[in-house]
Amino acid sequence: MKGLFGDHKNKDEKDLLKISENKDLLIVQIVQYKNSSIPIKDIKIDNLNLKNEALSVSSNVDTRILWNGPNNWLLVSSKKELMKEVLEKFDEKNFANTDLSHSKAIIELEGKDLKEVLKKGCPYNFNELHINNCINSTFNGMTVTIDMIKDNPNQVRIFTLRSFGESLYNSITDSCLEFGYKNI
Repeated sequence: MKGLFGDHKNKDEKDLLKISENKDLLIVQIVQYKNSSIPIKDIKIDNLNLKNEALSVSSNVDTRILWNGPNNWLLVSSKKELMKEVLEKFDEKNFANTDLSHSKAIIELEGKDLKEVLKKGCPYNFNELHINNCINSTFNGMTVTIDMIKDNPNQVRIFTLRSFGESLYNSITDSCLEFGYKNI
């Protein structure tokens, strides 16, 4: 339901948190097998490298590649045709490619109080989360991936299994009530 909720009275609308769901993204998990000898630094998708470094994200306007664990990445893109490129560059002998697009719920949260909201349900130190960082953690008992898209104002995408989507949404909106939020 769209509208203003929580403690929004007498506040400028631009200062409220904004919550939305994003449904139109390609999400592919790419895992390099242990016996693969292909150097990952030589492969690019949408002109982006896969970084094998904790918390790191490679990004451009359309695509983000999140480090998901050692030799494990989550490609998130508005360009659905990238799946063909993924399958060509990451062959099945060396990589496991799994399209997760329909199995994930994605909530986007934006605003200056965003980190305070996330602190209510997640044990991570959000003072250390910066633009182009991502984490795997829990939010009120649900497994999530949090991708810091931008700062000033802060904006994150929160991924969870589709079956937890409604519960995650309710947990996020409950945590936003004291700040006031706009559901878009």
